[in-house]
This record gives sequence, structure tokens and C-alpha cells, in this order.
Amino acid sequence: MNYGSNEVYLIMQLNLIIDEWSMNLEIPETLLETMQDSFERMDRDMDKGWQLGQHWVNNPDKTQRCQLVASKLLTALETNNERLAMMMGGYIVSRMPGIKQVVIDNNGEPEETRFNP
Repeated sequence: MNYGSNEVYLIMQLNLIIDEWSMNLEIPETLLETMQDSFERMDRDMDKGWQLGQHWVNNPDKTQRCQLVASKLLTALETNNERLAMMMGGYIVSRMPGIKQVVIDNNGEPEETRFNP
């Protein structure tokens, strides 16, 4: 919240579970608004098909796209790339409204990643 004005900034919280580890990723709503063009570019790229774990997926559906992005989110967290983590988290909450938790597979099987309301 900016205390110098009457504007209120909403924060989306996305709970991430990786093995026994948990954290909340706080994603400002303003980030979602500014990243829409990037999210659309990501979707156009995924429209061409994508490697999901051991399988090639032609035109992945919404869940598969978010599983791919969750895998990139895991890499961003492992490499302390906060900007990429926020972008990937933002993509997930923008494409799965109401999502509150992502259980990210850490065993090289992104199709095992789950999303919970």
C-alpha cells in the first residue's frame, strides 16, 4: 500500500510447495497488468508445442502450460532469480484465476505438478 495516496495495491499470494519446503510468493496485481504482453508471447510460443517431461505436447492445454511455467518457476527459485520467479508466478495466477497453491514436482516430472484452489 502506498501510504502517500488513496491507492490500494492488491497482492496475490501463491503458496509454493516443493518437497517438504513451502513459501508464499507475493505477486502484486500491478505486475500482472504490466506483464500481460509477455504472458501472451509465452502463450504464442507454447502454441507451437512444448516438451513436458519426457513427452512432446502439441498445443498444451491450460494446465500443461502452467506445469511448464511451474518448472521454470522452480529453476528461478533455485537460481535466486526473483524477477523470473515473479513473472512465472504471475503467469500462473493470470491463467488460473483463484489458484492459491502450486505443488511443484522436483523429480523431473513436470506433469506431476498440481494446482490447488
